[in-house]
Amino acid sequence: MSLRSQIFELWEELSFPWKLLWLSFCSIPPTVARLYREHKVDTLLSPSRFQEAWFNDFWGKIGGELKAGAVDLVLPLLDGRVEGGKVLDEPVGPGIGGVCIELGAGSGFWVDIFSDKHLESNAKSKRTRVTRAYGIEPNRDQHVNLRKKIAEAGLEDQYEIVPVGIEDLGDPTKWGNKIEKESVDCIVSIRCLCSIPEPQRNIKELYGYLKKGGRWYVFEHVRADTPAALRLYQGKYINIQA
Repeated sequence: MSLRSQIFELWEELSFPWKLLWLSFCSIPPTVARLYREHKVDTLLSPSRFQEAWFNDFWGKIGGELKAGAVDLVLPLLDGRVEGGKVLDEPVGPGIGGVCIELGAGSGFWVDIFSDKHLESNAKSKRTRVTRAYGIEPNRDQHVNLRKKIAEAGLEDQYEIVPVGIEDLGDPTKWGNKIEKESVDCIVSIRCLCSIPEPQRNIKELYGYLKKGGRWYVFEHVRADTPAALRLYQGKYINIQA
């Protein structure tokens, strides 16, 4: 790769968070207009409910593009073919299977990764069949599109929407069901840990749901260790701490 290409790629990576912020800001007027047309004045007047509606509209538009740019990395990760951040030809560990939690299911752009079609798409995959998937998504504005994606993937009998936060996964009074501690084979988180509240506490809580020998498949933003200027930029301006 030429120096010019490397500089351009670096610029693309550094400017990407700011592009997202700008696009999210630009989605505010359409969300306001939609809620006004639907006579949802109560949502317009509630900061928390408006934020959820805005979040839903924004990610509903951009989520597909973000998936397209990441799918060639995510699928090998779930096949067990990633080590040290690099995609390998041969598996180096087990893939997803059994009982799974999807953290931050959103509008459902990644729901299909749990379908049986991926068992047949790659002979080198170490996946096994996903028997049950729990999609954690407290934002109920996302659920309409999420249900559509579940149906499109043919997972109505396997995939259950969990409409509460991590702290309530084991409380049936909050959502009519519960996930038992040490009952989950795999957790999958795709670009969502940066948005969960109290990440250190909630990540520790999630680990308690994994069986002994369970796996957590992580595709997230990461902190650069070098150079120092880039580490400072991430920590100060775009809030990537670890």
